[in-house]
Amino acid sequence: MNLREIAESIRIAMGALRMHKIRAALTTLGILIGVTTVISLISLIQGLNRSFTGQVASLGSNVLYVEKFPWFSHEDWYKYRNRKDITRQQAEALAGMVITAEHVAPVVYTRRPLKYQDAWAEAILIRGTTPEYQEVADVSVEYGRFFSQVDDQRRNQVCVLGIAVVEALFKDVDPLHKRVRIGPYKFLVVGVKEKKGNLLGFNQDEDVIIPIRVFEKLFGTYRSLDIVVEAINAETMEETSEEVRWAMRLIRKVPPGEPDDFSINQQDMLTDMYQKVTGTIYLVMIGIGTIALVVGGIGIMNIMLVSVTERTREIGIRKALGARSRNILWQFLVEAVTLSSLGGVIGILIGFSLGKLIAAVSPLPAAVSMWSVFLGLGFSSAVGIFFGLYPAAKASRLDPIEALRYE
Repeated sequence: MNLREIAESIRIAMGALRMHKIRAALTTLGILIGVTTVISLISLIQGLNRSFTGQVASLGSNVLYVEKFPWFSHEDWYKYRNRKDITRQQAEALAGMVITAEHVAPVVYTRRPLKYQDAWAEAILIRGTTPEYQEVADVSVEYGRFFSQVDDQRRNQVCVLGIAVVEALFKDVDPLHKRVRIGPYKFLVVGVKEKKGNLLGFNQDEDVIIPIRVFEKLFGTYRSLDIVVEAINAETMEETSEEVRWAMRLIRKVPPGEPDDFSINQQDMLTDMYQKVTGTIYLVMIGIGTIALVVGGIGIMNIMLVSVTERTREIGIRKALGARSRNILWQFLVEAVTLSSLGGVIGILIGFSLGKLIAAVSPLPAAVSMWSVFLGLGFSSAVGIFFGLYPAAKASRLDPIEALRYE
């Protein structure tokens, strides 16, 4: 079949659709819903993928987190709660034993209100750590300085503020060398961090960093801390992880044959969990979209069978004038594909619009890619071919004499 015949088939198909606008609209509804569902979910998931990848990258591909609790576990939480706390002394011992680590920094957390003059900020994350934290967490100071080893050793009550805390407390005032209250204690502001944005829903700019020895002096040592270990590079992560595990077992005096009484977490765990969650969403999306497309395809088959019956005399006349069976087959097949593709195109437009609308009114991001456009068009065209083939074949096999006699 040449291009002229295909173009003629498309023209006849569009003419038939224009004659039955409401019927055509209702027929494409199933295809439209299926493609809209698939495209809108794909655009949202792609947006989430890009956002998640960017945020998780900030954790560092060569960073390990030695903690009391694992990030993800199917076991009883109480099992981990009964583990011994990780201490600053253990972190210092680890730093002296692990030779494949670039930097090691202990980190301990609490939440306290902050006050400057009449301005308050409630439940701000207070992070006690060492100067090495700058390197392992990739923290840069926008202005001022980070606290030094001397500040930590002398237990100087100095702090580095996140930009969100500065905006809440100081408005248009320069925060450097001002004194803020963290709970009942006064601290001198020596620096302000560069903006880091959100990480998995947590505002990384809504925090205060202080020397760990000051933290322990003022807020106590009854809580477990984390040890952040930066490997030399991503290629040595496995070697560093094994060295950290061996060293921590020695430091914490874990007997041979006994399980670790600590957890080593890293970025890959978050990525694996995220992929499992989005994999499930993809399966649900494919299921919903497939059901809608099958329902739409059945509707197309039904309407095409009706169309074949209504146009039996037309088919007889065309065959009497010299049209071949393959011309009739192509005409009805093109009509079915046109019908389904029309629903697909509208579904793609609505799907993208829905994705953008959800991104505009919620924190969920959305991203549009060309492969999802081709996917939507491909699915809708395939449905048209699959479900339009039987009616088209039935039309092409009609006997011209019997067709001309049909009333």
